Amino acid sequence: MRTIYTILVLILCSSCTGKKSAANPKIDKVIDREIVVPEFQTIIDSANVKGAILMYDLKDNTFYSNDFAWIKKGKLPASTFKITNSIIALELGIVENDSTIFKWNGERRRLKIWEQDLMLKEAFHFSCVPCYQEVARKIGPERMSKHLDKLVYGNINVDSTNIDMFWLEGTSRISQLQQIDFLKRFYQSELPISKRTELIMKRMMVIEDTNNYILRGKTGWSIRNGKNNGWFVGYVETQNNTYFFATNIVPKKEFNMSMFPLIRKKITMKALKTMKIIK
Repeated sequence: MRTIYTILVLILCSSCTGKKSAANPKIDKVIDREIVVPEFQTIIDSANVKGAILMYDLKDNTFYSNDFAWIKKGKLPASTFKITNSIIALELGIVENDSTIFKWNGERRRLKIWEQDLMLKEAFHFSCVPCYQEVARKIGPERMSKHLDKLVYGNINVDSTNIDMFWLEGTSRISQLQQIDFLKRFYQSELPISKRTELIMKRMMVIEDTNNYILRGKTGWSIRNGKNNGWFVGYVETQNNTYFFATNIVPKKEFNMSMFPLIRKKITMKALKTMKIIK
């Protein structure tokens, strides 16, 4: 990302003339603080999927993507909603902390890894749908709607008929821009939640913690009318800056679906390396 920043000032200055910068062929055009990165499209094409990668540089207040039309369209939040579901559950005392246990009732579940007692942090990382359906039912539609309004999270439709499925099917939508806006406010302690909830969530969301960066995030996968949609959202803290990301993809017809759980992260990690955020 440093390479891009070196020429960013020149690009932004020249953008007022409507001309494209010739200084760096990696940047196609600049519209306000939106920079098209063709390498993102190359990464997506090479993975045999369609979609968009969106990244946001907090320090420079700049968005990077391969497709600024795609990132503004709403999609089902799928399991990325487990971030918000967990926040609301912690705020209401539905769960005490990230070690709260979900007891398995012995019933067969879609994934074998869900067929055990799970702590909240395990249910979060294993993306245990039955665990979070239990949480949503305990919160209830009225309290869920009230807190979603307070948190300003996407365009979510909740009622008594869909309380345990609204993030996986139906008309609820959130865009990649809205995902990053929410995560940015969460990171900057601007959400109307307790510091305790914030600290528990930040601890629970850690995926990688290295000497050079900390990566926090959550994947998501919805299947609606036979159509698959995949997410990976989160942010990376480095020594000097914080970068937010929201990847949203759909598989092409010939895609090997056994790879779909992995490809969302793989695409995002490649993009983070392309931008020199991580090595």
